[in-house]
Amino acid sequence: MAIKMRVKRSSEFSMASMSDLVFLLLIFFMITSTLVAPNAVKLLLPSSNSKTMSKQTVTVYINDRFEFFVGEMKTNELDLENRIAASIQSENEATIVLRSDKSVPVQYIVNVIDAVNEINNKSDKKHRVILATSQRKP
Repeated sequence: MAIKMRVKRSSEFSMASMSDLVFLLLIFFMITSTLVAPNAVKLLLPSSNSKTMSKQTVTVYINDRFEFFVGEMKTNELDLENRIAASIQSENEATIVLRSDKSVPVQYIVNVIDAVNEINNKSDKKHRVILATSQRKP
């Protein structure tokens, strides 16, 4: 006489909790990845005690070899105004963050400011340039 069990044991695994866990991990990494400000070009920024917080629209980089980057696209000094204008064409009051290596002569920084001023004069808009700096160490 064979004894039969009334309740059968299931060897299946419930995936409902696993999908919740994957969803929470996805949200975590999406939030933390937006908090990281990536620097496409490695620079040694000048130091300062001042803090100006503004919503950045486009970033212009000048590295220690005096190469210009608008966003992550390399450009030359002659095409700088056109690249910046293309990046901020839909904005009325854009903020251009200028990240320049501290060994770069001031003339290169002034060239970027002049390019933004030319864009402002041509379009009657008020775009701003902010020079990015690092925290001054005591």
